[in-house]
Amino acid sequence: MVHSMNKNPIALHPRWIVCVDDANRVLENHALIISDDKIDDIVPWPDAHQQYANIEVIELPQQALLPGLINTHTHLAMNLLRGYADDLPLMAWLNDHIWPAEGAHVNQQFVADGTRLAIAESIQSGVTCFNDMYFFPDVVAEVAHEIGMRASIGLIALDFPTVWAQNADEYLSKGVALHRQLQSSKLISTMLAPHAPYTVSEEPLKKIAQLRDELGIGIHMHIHETQAEVEQFEEQHGMRPLAKLEKLGLLNERLCAVHVTQATDKEIEALTKHQCHVLHCPESNLKLASGIAPISAMTDAGINIAMGTDGAASNNDLDLLGETRTAGFIGKVAADNAAALPASQLLRMATINGAKALNLDKITGSIEKGKQADLISVDFNQISMQPVYDPISHLIYSANRDNIKNTWVAGKRLLKNRQLTTMDASSLIDNAHEWALKIKGNQS
Repeated sequence: MVHSMNKNPIALHPRWIVCVDDANRVLENHALIISDDKIDDIVPWPDAHQQYANIEVIELPQQALLPGLINTHTHLAMNLLRGYADDLPLMAWLNDHIWPAEGAHVNQQFVADGTRLAIAESIQSGVTCFNDMYFFPDVVAEVAHEIGMRASIGLIALDFPTVWAQNADEYLSKGVALHRQLQSSKLISTMLAPHAPYTVSEEPLKKIAQLRDELGIGIHMHIHETQAEVEQFEEQHGMRPLAKLEKLGLLNERLCAVHVTQATDKEIEALTKHQCHVLHCPESNLKLASGIAPISAMTDAGINIAMGTDGAASNNDLDLLGETRTAGFIGKVAADNAAALPASQLLRMATINGAKALNLDKITGSIEKGKQADLISVDFNQISMQPVYDPISHLIYSANRDNIKNTWVAGKRLLKNRQLTTMDASSLIDNAHEWALKIKGNQS
């Protein structure tokens, strides 16, 4: 049978297709058929030309094709503050360095340039979708759309004034307006993004819970990032932050809790009961000495764990593949169990679990017919990748982001043989250098 195709049908022919579907299938010598922006079919390679007439073939020799990685927590524009203030604990880092630098420099141009730089790094790192939380979310959305990147845009909220809004009501009204503006976008979705329980007070949080239900979108929030933060909140409010959020009705299947390095057995039970998602950023947590999240225990309890890098100011990269390897290593040590968090589970944390957390799992996160063609290919034809017994093991424990050869978002090839197709790398580097001179010049 010959299938009729829409315009520009393409057959991708890798050595392996790593589906990350419910069966965790790894198919060898198959072709993935892309029609427009969607996955049309997966067929054995010998059958591809018989079933599909006049199809363009892209050969991916000795490469694994898999769903694009999903970075569920980041502050993209902070790429312009990479390495600005290192080797400091979280509150000193924020209060004494990052927030003053942001106060001095963050504007629409900073966000546009920082986001563009970060998306370029993300594409080269195999990320096809990011979930952002930063100022000028309208600018972040515009830049992502211009480049062709899938994005979940955080509608930020804080109690105090910033360059984006003066008070909680203004943050939320601007957020709702942006959500409505973006509703027709195929690539851009939104989430409510209150910063943290210690920076957003009770009344705005109640309103956020109400907006979540009215708009039908999720909540993305830093929760239980450090022991000191939790203890200080408990002193001030007579309960731990997670208990406060539960009391206010914020715990449900639409909550994405970021970090959660501090979680008691009772709190893990609460997160499980309410079907919350945990967005795990191990390298930022390690670098800031914030703590180690009990990911293995959370996974055993049935909590959906997804991967994030945090911002490049506290990581200092957007390498989600490396982040996932780190998650596996520290998760095994924390659980005192080498069998905890196996490679197949870690790969799911970087792909389909992220899609579930962002409520995008019906359109991305795995290779299945009808889903969007958000794909990456990883080159195994390297000395450091030989020999190959298990492609999934190699993806987690041997590959690095320099092995990412191609990146597609909605069928559009954004990285072709390591080269960006929609951005100029040299101009991005020059622009970042100019920002560094400006920011460094204002340091006291």
